[in-house]
Amino acid sequence: MRGSIVIACVAGVIASLIWAGRPSGAAPAANEVMTPVQRADSTPRGKLKNPYSDTDAAVVAAGNRLFMNYACSGCHGGTGGGGMCPPLTNDIWVYGGDDDTLFRLVAYGSQELQAKGYSRKGQENVVAPMPPMGGIVKTDDDLWRILAFVRANYHGAPQCKYGCPAN
Repeated sequence: MRGSIVIACVAGVIASLIWAGRPSGAAPAANEVMTPVQRADSTPRGKLKNPYSDTDAAVVAAGNRLFMNYACSGCHGGTGGGGMCPPLTNDIWVYGGDDDTLFRLVAYGSQELQAKGYSRKGQENVVAPMPPMGGIVKTDDDLWRILAFVRANYHGAPQCKYGCPAN
């Protein structure tokens, strides 16, 4: 346990030094580890794309573990089917179903997402504010794996998996 804590601390210090050492205005490398908020803040709107496939069993299993470890299941249910918050498995995407919007929604939470100009596109029967999880989910990589797990458990209309087409 102690060794894991030391390794995690060293990794955090290294990530902080890399982040702090970037020239002002320089874009982060796609493979650079950062927090979800750092990734969202440093990437232009519409440009975040999940590097993982929801058909990769190892990634989906890792995403499932992270979903449970970060307590996403406490609000969205163990398989994302809903609870006191909306299900993540149907074709209703409250703010949109594209990778960029979902990543920012989880990182910023719904109130900050709205403050950044996003608006509701869909309604659910159960809608509570999404809390900002970007300070809880440790890395952008963890969040991408969680989102791969969510996509793998999607059971809505196939044409709406990444957001329903505009009418």
